Amino acid sequence: MKRRQLLWASAAVGGLVMWPDARLLAQQAQDFLVGPPVADIPARQLSQHVWMVFSPDGFPTVENRGMMSNVIFVVTSAGVVVIDSGASLQIGQMAIRMIRQVTDKPVVAVFNSHYHGDHWLGNHAFVKTYGDKLPIYALPYTIEKIKGTEGNLWRSLMERWTNQSTLGTQVVLPNTPVQHGQLIQIGDVSFRMHHYGTAHTPSDLCVEVVQDKLTAVGDIAMANRIANMDDGSYPGTFKYYQALMAATGEQMWVPGHGLGSKDLLKTYGEFMAGIWEPCLQAVKDGRTEADARSMVLKDPRVQARAKSMQGFEGNIGKYTSLAYLEAEKEAF
Repeated sequence: MKRRQLLWASAAVGGLVMWPDARLLAQQAQDFLVGPPVADIPARQLSQHVWMVFSPDGFPTVENRGMMSNVIFVVTSAGVVVIDSGASLQIGQMAIRMIRQVTDKPVVAVFNSHYHGDHWLGNHAFVKTYGDKLPIYALPYTIEKIKGTEGNLWRSLMERWTNQSTLGTQVVLPNTPVQHGQLIQIGDVSFRMHHYGTAHTPSDLCVEVVQDKLTAVGDIAMANRIANMDDGSYPGTFKYYQALMAATGEQMWVPGHGLGSKDLLKTYGEFMAGIWEPCLQAVKDGRTEADARSMVLKDPRVQARAKSMQGFEGNIGKYTSLAYLEAEKEAF
């Protein structure tokens, strides 16, 4: 962007108090400023139809410009289907460039796994490129949350966490609700919707790519980071895993963070149990939250992941506390 343009935008924002239509001017200035592009990450092929733009980082930073979660896409005979669109306009645009390296087919649908912004803020790029009639699927509660406070909250958080690298990203809502068990046929590929209650959030959509025996699980399980459980449930997560595995059989489980594997739900479930079970036992024994935290840190299932898991040190205390509070409700 030219220096004169930047000065114009800065002056416009700085002089808002002098204008009666300050909000409109602020929005125009916001739209005028756009963050820098995100570096290309070539897509990896996971199965016959499925590809992934992989994020090695689990959290947003100034350096990665918000590229913290995977963008999965499925090449069908009718076009490309995207599962989770990334954390910004710029990440979505990068994903589109990577899709075009694989196929010249257009994107014909997008799925958003849940309402955390790193999985849907990229919707803006796909609508900007393919039109506002592009179907964007999500569970009804996810749509409700993004339409409410979560949409602009996540947009502003991403700007702050990346030092404004995601500027220009607009909140684009999913426009097509789906429900558990629904089968959506797009070209030669069938997509089955799964939702079994609260796990990472109350509205985690897992999308099964039927022909490939591959399921995109969003954030109900992660390979390389500790999951945010502020909106989630530990026993709900275990119940979700059991129901999902019973419904699908053997699958390649592909998470929003980290690489997929056939044993992902098992291995991440063991780690989660290493947090939950000591907390539940501490509550039953009348022990304190501090005691529970000590028990969790000594649990071999937790110790096995402590050194390799992104965000462990900064988050284990918080998520132990959440487990303890939920265990109090569960026990009594």
